[in-house]
Amino acid sequence: MSNAAHTTENAINDIPVELVELQKVIEALPTEHKLAIQPAFQRVVESTNRRRKILQLVQESIGQLRLDMKYLVFDLEATRRERDRFQDQLRELNGEEGDFNGDSSPESE
Repeated sequence: MSNAAHTTENAINDIPVELVELQKVIEALPTEHKLAIQPAFQRVVESTNRRRKILQLVQESIGQLRLDMKYLVFDLEATRRERDRFQDQLRELNGEEGDFNGDSSPESE
């Protein structure tokens, strides 16, 4: 099997069924017509493969973005919980300081 035939076979395995059927029809044409159509067909196959790769990259990027968003939401919720906890601790500390400076101190008598 020649390298060109192997490359065409690999390309055919990666393209939609409709393009495989079109390739078979092109192969059945007389040589002069086949030679005229084959370059355009190859461009269509290459374009289809490029679009498939782009779509796959976009899908992977969207998946990663969703995961990143979940981490960000988790971090935001954790940060809010920490803030609330620190605010509660601050209120407790301020409340305790008020007890030390209240009317029950020896200086107020």
